[in-house]
Amino acid sequence: MIRYMIVQNVLHRPLRTLITAIAVAVEVAMVIMVVGLTSGLLLENAKRVEGVGADIMVQPHAASVFLAFSGAPMPIAIGDKLKELDYVQAVAPVLVQFNSVNGLDVVFGIDPTTFSAVSNGFVFHSGHDLQNPNDILVDDIYAKAKKVKTGQTLHILDHDFHVAGVVEHGKGARLFVFISTLQEMAGAHDKASIFYIKCDRTDHTPAVMDEVRQLLPNYEIRPLKDFISLMTSSNLPGLGAFISVMIGIAVVIGFLVIFLSMYTTVIERTREIGVLKSLGASKGYIARVILSETTLLCLTGAIVGIGLSFLLRTVFIRLFPALSILITVNWILRASAIAIVGGLLGACYPAWIASRKDPVEALAYE
Repeated sequence: MIRYMIVQNVLHRPLRTLITAIAVAVEVAMVIMVVGLTSGLLLENAKRVEGVGADIMVQPHAASVFLAFSGAPMPIAIGDKLKELDYVQAVAPVLVQFNSVNGLDVVFGIDPTTFSAVSNGFVFHSGHDLQNPNDILVDDIYAKAKKVKTGQTLHILDHDFHVAGVVEHGKGARLFVFISTLQEMAGAHDKASIFYIKCDRTDHTPAVMDEVRQLLPNYEIRPLKDFISLMTSSNLPGLGAFISVMIGIAVVIGFLVIFLSMYTTVIERTREIGVLKSLGASKGYIARVILSETTLLCLTGAIVGIGLSFLLRTVFIRLFPALSILITVNWILRASAIAIVGGLLGACYPAWIASRKDPVEALAYE
């Protein structure tokens, strides 16, 4: 009987029920999309870095694992010393620059010979390797997203580059130019942001890392096989706080919408509550009815929000092919739980008001 009454009460005001469910759905979708976008970008970036094929990455002291935030304070001559170490097969210096024109992209300045020795070379979809100082390579995802083809002119970093080739994605960045060209443009002559080291055998990686630490005691020495574990929001300053703030905003939205909806419901149903109490309904029974209605609304909104998240991901990826959005079961459940808990908190006061109503006054309410 109580289940039937709860469903009928929710359906009594269909427009208000629809608006409330949509608000909860937006809350759930907001949490899933914010976390999915940040997690997707971090994971995709980590896979591209690991895809370089090196065993070890050397960066300056306290350098961020997020390559877009890397500077160029290391003398490129360090690469010659690294080559002399035991078990080192190849060393590739890379200069990293961040391009914010027509998107957010990381540009790698490379020496094609050493970079190919570390990464086993590019897989070309079209065109050829870097040959001239103004040549640039773009990966297939960037080419698809920006509609770039071999032979075109690409303007980035306030410079016109000739697109020499389109390569398979997954080699650290989406854009590659000569390191000498990028050094000149950035005013970082004979400097590098990263050194990628390829060992002659994978099991020699720990020994090489120990040697590098002795040679460069104040530098960051990271094995690339563990790089994905480093790509978390806690390692990027401010990202964890940003996610928390967005989740907090979503919770506040759900709380206020449910509070207003259920408070209005309680006011409208004052006489009904009086009838129930006059028939012997306890305070707990009345509160349970209100909270059950809230739970039903939140569950409905959560299901709609999950569907909305997948729809938005599909739309965004079609519009921005370079975008990566990771939706996980873990965050689907967490976002739904956040919405339900926030909604129940918003319904607590209206439920308390309903349970406290005097049956005589409620029956006399007009």
